[in-house]
Amino acid sequence: MAIIETKNLTYTYPSVTKPSIIDVSIKIEKGEFTLITGPSGCGKTTLCRCFNGLIPHFYQGELKGEIVVAEINPIEHPIYELATHVGLVFQNPDNQLFALSVEKDVAFGLENLGVPREKMRERVDSALNLTGIFDLRERAPHELSGGQQQRVAIASVLAMQPELIILDEPTSFLDPLSAKNIFEVIYELNRKLGITVVLVEHRLDLIARYADHIIIMDEGKVVLNGETREILRSEEARLIGVGVPKATHLYQILRKDGVKLADTIPLTSDEMAKLLREALKAQ
Repeated sequence: MAIIETKNLTYTYPSVTKPSIIDVSIKIEKGEFTLITGPSGCGKTTLCRCFNGLIPHFYQGELKGEIVVAEINPIEHPIYELATHVGLVFQNPDNQLFALSVEKDVAFGLENLGVPREKMRERVDSALNLTGIFDLRERAPHELSGGQQQRVAIASVLAMQPELIILDEPTSFLDPLSAKNIFEVIYELNRKLGITVVLVEHRLDLIARYADHIIIMDEGKVVLNGETREILRSEEARLIGVGVPKATHLYQILRKDGVKLADTIPLTSDEMAKLLREALKAQ
């Protein structure tokens, strides 16, 4: 069952003549981990703003086509109503955190919804535990590292218990190790809780292994859309300029050179090493 579906979705920002997204028709199934990628300025962030109602309610402009998110039409329903179904984690946690303690930041959304105190306590503690930051609950967010701050931002969204979490390049300010840790937290939430994840990211070496579904955009349009391994093995993905994982690229080179490797497309160096070991044994 699709949790997000768009048909011919086109959006143009105010005072701009060229649309930022053009005729986007996609389906994202409930429980999927979907990766949206593509060159800078291709419309990834704009599309995510449509998913949570920021377009058209906060950003004006012209929106055409159809969109349904968690059985709600974002065009016809206010942002606060969508917020109970869709959580958004920003690129920079500084834009999302403002309270004097981690615990208060995580509780903020629930307070606005008028959640009873006991239930709020349960949901805040659960979100802090799930993201591995319960011991930081009394710390001030500005005292934390970038990776810890991003976990607080994710926890504040999780406390709302959304069906869908959208993350817009949530690790762009983090080093590769911190980014990997954040991706693993997101992956666990997807697998253990069944939360649908839509992640905008360009570091495919780190994230591709977790995604069931990938959407590649270019110049406002969806150019490739499907199962992650199949899409990333295609010549089109490389030509568009997305950072195809190095293991996938090496696999393609070796296959072209006549090396007999299994048909499983590797997304990580570990998967590539395993394929090479198997090929050597078969000789």
